Amino acid sequence: MVRSFSGRPVPDTILTKIVAAAAAAPSAGNADGWEAVVLVGPAETALFWEATTTADWRATSPRWPGLSRAPVVVAVFVNPGAYVARYAEPDKVASGLGTGPDAWPIPYWLVDGGFAVLLMLLAAVDVGLGACFLGNFRGESELRSALDVGDESRYLGAVLIGEGDGLDTPSASARRGRRDPASAVRRLTSPPPPSSPPSPPPSPSLSSSSSSEDTTGADVWS
Repeated sequence: MVRSFSGRPVPDTILTKIVAAAAAAPSAGNADGWEAVVLVGPAETALFWEATTTADWRATSPRWPGLSRAPVVVAVFVNPGAYVARYAEPDKVASGLGTGPDAWPIPYWLVDGGFAVLLMLLAAVDVGLGACFLGNFRGESELRSALDVGDESRYLGAVLIGEGDGLDTPSASARRGRRDPASAVRRLTSPPPPSSPPSPPPSPSLSSSSSSEDTTGADVWS
């Protein structure tokens, strides 16, 4: 992820494409219980930073200058009530999930919001931009108030989008490395050994004496 931006504005056509990608995210019951507030330019993104960071952090964090130059901040919110209401409808009521958020063994509003975030991140990369995700660590109620989002919604996090400036400093987390996929994913049974590819059919023999009535090739490929 890119955490240091040049500040160069993102064209509206490209930004629209990135945000629209999130609308294709899977959604439990097609509840679509998430929304995004797109902040463009310093005057708007300042609302985000003032709600979610402190003056002390901005004065001391080495990441602040690079993050603050992100020309676009997309704040993502999820609404548990939209899922409860959807699963109280006739075709879903038998699930028992329409009684309240606590009935859900997995809070799918967070899962679906994560899908939407990932699609935005991938779409940004596809158009040659940088992006990162900042989680919800503080200032949720302040941010809802600043962006006029109702109390029924929870702030999931924000996607920062823009051109990277190449000044990103690898974090300690990045230096940890990642697991080999083989250690993270396993099959219940061992896969069968790869089979040999089928041998190609023999090529038809070509003879200079072949006539239009020569059916050798037809016999071979039939």
